[in-house]
Amino acid sequence: MEKLLGEFSFGLFIWQTLIVVALLLLLRKFAWKPILNTINDREEGIRSAMEAAAQARQEMQNLQTDNERILKEARGERESLLKEARELRQKMIDEAKEEAKAQGEQLISQAKEAIESEKQIAITSLKNEVADLSLQIAEQLTKETLSSDKKQTELVQKLLKEVDFKA
Repeated sequence: MEKLLGEFSFGLFIWQTLIVVALLLLLRKFAWKPILNTINDREEGIRSAMEAAAQARQEMQNLQTDNERILKEARGERESLLKEARELRQKMIDEAKEEAKAQGEQLISQAKEAIESEKQIAITSLKNEVADLSLQIAEQLTKETLSSDKKQTELVQKLLKEVDFKA
């Protein structure tokens, strides 16, 4: 029986070996190629995904660099616009001051001219009044006979009281 068992075990071993070899050949022909293809496809997919991730990371860095550059340019432009606005405001203030000063000087000049004109009118009027007064006094003096200095002084005082000054 031992012999039979030994032969049976040996035969079983050979059959098992043949079955395993046949199974391996069948698997190689029908399963390993699709499995290997699937593994290769998966590996290729992972590789392309990693490359895409690296590209995306690079694009993100480029975008971040561009954003920083654009932000810096925008800040510079803002500063430039603010500087222009301040300069324009100061220019407008200076022009307004100059215009106000010119108008003030013009008003002062006009006022001086008006004062001078009124002064000339007043002087002319005063001269006319003095001339009229002198004529009245002379007329009165010629009407009366003036014999003494005392009489002349009395006459002048009397005439001064009678004269109506025009203001």
